[in-house]
Amino acid sequence: MPNSPIELTRRLYAVLEAGALHELDELFSPDATTVERPNLVRPLGATLTRAEILAGARSGASVMVRQRYDVHSEIRDGDLAIVRLTWTGEVGRDIGPFREGQVLTAHIAQFVETRDGRITKIETFDCFERF
Repeated sequence: MPNSPIELTRRLYAVLEAGALHELDELFSPDATTVERPNLVRPLGATLTRAEILAGARSGASVMVRQRYDVHSEIRDGDLAIVRLTWTGEVGRDIGPFREGQVLTAHIAQFVETRDGRITKIETFDCFERF
């Protein structure tokens, strides 16, 4: 199991890219939360519990044919990883405003807090390109 905040964050992205969602359980602490700041997909933002994080990952994987997380920079400050990345995902079926084959792109800044080798909180600022 990866230990540093950077290793945990990179492992999270690798698991999501591979669709290996069964591995998410070991990455998140029981009290984990995500704070998603307002963006084009979630205009009001949201705070999600661990159960909602895991359900959201499953839901997203059922819609996306592929996802990619390209990390541009990362900084470690104690138990915190600060990551700047670009996410791209290809939609696998028509759903809401999205069409099969459409490629979505978001430029993201994430703050990933960890404790005892697990992710405890992610605060994410997802700047989606227009779709």
